[in-house]
Amino acid sequence: MKSNTISILVVDDEKVVRDSLTKWFKEDGYQVEAAENAAEALKKMQLKKWDILLLDIKMPGMDGMELHQRIRDVDPSATVVFITAHATVDSAVKALKNGAYDYVTKPVDPDYLSHLINNAIKQRQLANENIRLKEQVSEFGKSSELAGKSPQMQRIYKLIESVAQTDTTVMIRGESGTGKELIARAIHNNSERRYFPMVTLNCGGMPEGVLESELFGHERGAFTGAHYRRKGKLELADGGTLFLDEIGNIDKKTQMDLLRVIETKQFTRVGGNEIIKVDFRIISATNRDLESAVKEGAFREDLYYRLNVFSIDVPPLRERTGDLQLLADYFLKKYSASMGKPYEGYAPDALNKIKSYTWPGNVRELENAIERAAVVGTPPHIKASDLPFSLSDASNQGAPAGSLEAMEKNHIIKILDEQNWNISRSAEILKIDRATLYNKIQKFGLKKPT
Repeated sequence: MKSNTISILVVDDEKVVRDSLTKWFKEDGYQVEAAENAAEALKKMQLKKWDILLLDIKMPGMDGMELHQRIRDVDPSATVVFITAHATVDSAVKALKNGAYDYVTKPVDPDYLSHLINNAIKQRQLANENIRLKEQVSEFGKSSELAGKSPQMQRIYKLIESVAQTDTTVMIRGESGTGKELIARAIHNNSERRYFPMVTLNCGGMPEGVLESELFGHERGAFTGAHYRRKGKLELADGGTLFLDEIGNIDKKTQMDLLRVIETKQFTRVGGNEIIKVDFRIISATNRDLESAVKEGAFREDLYYRLNVFSIDVPPLRERTGDLQLLADYFLKKYSASMGKPYEGYAPDALNKIKSYTWPGNVRELENAIERAAVVGTPPHIKASDLPFSLSDASNQGAPAGSLEAMEKNHIIKILDEQNWNISRSAEILKIDRATLYNKIQKFGLKKPT
């Protein structure tokens, strides 16, 4: 910010002070005007925005303290410096408490005042830069790879908007590839915590000890291979958001430890004794039926209710086909730019192929398909032959009768029905673990009879 763009208003009932300060600051290259009382100063403020105001405290009529209150009402961003011959500790404390930048006593040292104003300008520049950066972050928060105009997505946008400004714990449900992490990031980016990190931990398939260390961190020597202290995800998420993906897969001990952290907002690292206090928001995601897991004793009921305060259900892509072209266009634009290949769109046969496919892998599968097509294709258009799937893939997703897949599906249904959908007992009979059974149920789209 150049000096000739900085405006200064001197308000003092002594003419010699007004003239001296005006002369000094004009010589330094500032835009300067003066007012002999508060009323005149307020008139000048109606005509122009002033960056810095130098106020005398003792003036006829409205004094400097009252004028300062008026200035704060009109322009809270203005920098105010008090100049007075009647300095007291009480007046200095009151001025600074009310937001004044500084307090200078008469007679004024020109060099000191010039240095003071220069520092005030630097502070304004930092404040303005901070505002600009926050606006940029806010704009970033509003944008994400969430795309869709379908009624289902409009409902999700409203849910994001309503919960983002709170600290409420959120659970996001949906099939793999539906964009649960994108929704979590949209919530974080539109919250007051957006200036702090969103830390992600995928809980799926992690052994108990590894998950515990990832979540809580560990001290040096806590276990074999712990050669140094390591901060866990909870500590890294302090001030921000912790996103726990595949929350349904965490073991019973970690469930209990996590519940304690949610309730107390403090923990100790693995192998440590130091109590670490943290401030975070938890957003979790799952593609499992946690209600059934709770009934079977596989997931703690108290933790479930702590995590599921606010729930967002993400529909699979096959249920919002109206968003297919919008998403396909978005991904093509994204990869066209990153690869430097000027695609203009899709050939009619390619677009028909995209719309006819049922996308069992949801949005993630769609993005991967468009990326692959952009690699092998030739601009200006993506052709049907560039897409890495055939329409027969879609027609065979129901597992034709007599196929090995159909036999597996029917056998799983038979065992589940016989065991009244008790997942633990069914998995034991099938000789697979519960996580594998849940994945099979998800794959075949099985649902417990009502």
